[in-house]
Amino acid sequence: MDTSPRDGVVPSSPREWRDYLAAYAEEFLRTANEYERSSLDETRLATCWLGRPPAGERTIAAAQERLGVRFPPSFRGFLQASDGWDGVGGWVDKIYPCGEVEWFGSTQEGQDYIELYNDLDGDEAAAVFQRSLVIAGGEDYWLLDPAVVADGEWAAYEFEPKYGQLTEFTSFHSLMEGSRKTMTILGGDG
Repeated sequence: MDTSPRDGVVPSSPREWRDYLAAYAEEFLRTANEYERSSLDETRLATCWLGRPPAGERTIAAAQERLGVRFPPSFRGFLQASDGWDGVGGWVDKIYPCGEVEWFGSTQEGQDYIELYNDLDGDEAAAVFQRSLVIAGGEDYWLLDPAVVADGEWAAYEFEPKYGQLTEFTSFHSLMEGSRKTMTILGGDG
């Protein structure tokens, strides 16, 4: 489980998240391959901003009400800085905006993986899939689990179906940091 924030700083305010995301975008664009860069429009490339306008309190509240939860602090802070994010890296294409966040178990993909993992005696993974929100996707998925909470933060997971791997992180922010570290390593700086 990854617990280390980058340089010891964990963003909490929307401004801190914007600064963090600006550095994340810079790292993504520096290390992105041709395929990853081709998925971004010219404005995103020129401005070096891969996010969207911030989610307002009403937008966040509506998503929380629809899902029946209150998002953990690091994910709320992220949404207050950017309601979604393109250019995540690896096999995750984007972090979903509030309106696209769903319970993984209510999606067709989630149901398929729950069934598969139950059949493979992967009861714990199937339980995580059933009870978690899917907040990002592509070939891989990012999940937030409200059943595992520490200091107000939910456990976060990167699920790599190709390898059958479910990697746990302490929070949404630590999951972002894991992705950022991977970009750095793949970009030749690690």
